[in-house]
Amino acid sequence: MRMSWVMIAAAAASIVGAPAAAQSVFDGRWSVLIVTEKGTCDRAYRYPVRIARGRVNHADPSATSFRIHGRVTAGGSIRVSVSRGNQRADGTGRLARNNGNGRWKSSKGECSGYWNAERRPE
Repeated sequence: MRMSWVMIAAAAASIVGAPAAAQSVFDGRWSVLIVTEKGTCDRAYRYPVRIARGRVNHADPSATSFRIHGRVTAGGSIRVSVSRGNQRADGTGRLARNNGNGRWKSSKGECSGYWNAERRPE
């Protein structure tokens, strides 16, 4: 029985596994200020964020009062969600090498505003 190159490549890929996500130029620690412009939500929050391989998470993995998760593309477009219990806010925007900004809106639409981000030293 002859194996084709496709079968050999598929077998090799299943043994080796998928390659890890590439490091992102945005990887590192960030400080994000979230400001409410509309609604009765708290006026402002500041969150420590870590980006690793394009994934956005809370900078302190042991923090359990709220969750931060999202993705940043190689071009700097970002989508993020912050949630606590049954409350959630979603943000979009753009990062540059050392800063970024965008807009956010609560999942039920009762609050909205803007966010600014600054890179922090490691």
